[in-house]
Amino acid sequence: MIELSKAEFAVMEALWQGYPAKASDIVQRLSDDTQWHEKTIKTLVSRLVKKQAVSFEKDGREYIYTPTIGREAYTLKESQNFIARLFRGRVAPLVSGFAKTQQLSQQDIDELKQIIEQWEQKQGK
Repeated sequence: MIELSKAEFAVMEALWQGYPAKASDIVQRLSDDTQWHEKTIKTLVSRLVKKQAVSFEKDGREYIYTPTIGREAYTLKESQNFIARLFRGRVAPLVSGFAKTQQLSQQDIDELKQIIEQWEQKQGK
């Protein structure tokens, strides 16, 4: 899986909002949230092309960009890496930490319960 810096991930988020997209579209999407110069954003897009996270087609004088990795697949892999690295592959300590600091909303709790119930049904428990 491709590794992305925080800045590269921000560019990917802008691209995942709607693609294919021109560089100007990506710049416009990021201009509200960042103080980055247009040249900085285009440099980040070029890095993503080199990492093969983004592909492009040339349309006249413009480049049209498309992500080669999906947001869900990327975030799932990054989540698994994070849990493996910090919690030795166990999810319970992560959730427990949030619960102890009261950072779980009722919606989070309901979603976790639903996920556990679905998992138990699949396991035949």
